[in-house]
Amino acid sequence: MERFWRTVKLTTRGHYSVKALLDLCLHAHQDPASVSAIATRQDLPAPYLEKLLIDLRRAGLVKSVRGAHGGYRLAHAPGAISLGQILEAVGESIEPLPRHSPQSDQAEDWVTFALWNRLHQKLKEALYSISLEDLYFDARSRQASRDGASFVV
Repeated sequence: MERFWRTVKLTTRGHYSVKALLDLCLHAHQDPASVSAIATRQDLPAPYLEKLLIDLRRAGLVKSVRGAHGGYRLAHAPGAISLGQILEAVGESIEPLPRHSPQSDQAEDWVTFALWNRLHQKLKEALYSISLEDLYFDARSRQASRDGASFVV
């Protein structure tokens, strides 16, 4: 089971991408956010973040705006962007099972393979059912409970 959890752990690419899009969500009412502004606010390396934002733009999750006040903004409402889409856009693999069938005809091997297949499907469904908006409100709720204050969007 330990191997399974190691395989679904977010890599730096996935983690930084989610942080960047949450930042864009938080600042959606402002001008487009520059790479340096996001990097500074989220304590991320700007060159690496820029590459991730290019991948996210190619996937249609963010839009880039040129010019003196240019930068990035979300391409869709936060509720229309799923965690699964974000991870897929930056090449995250969500594969907690081997890509091949068991080599033996042992019933236990096939049962185990079927179990991993079902777990993989459930994990994928969960990642695609969690929206950026969900993550945003979860983060705000945790912050409000930590600060002892209420938060109004």
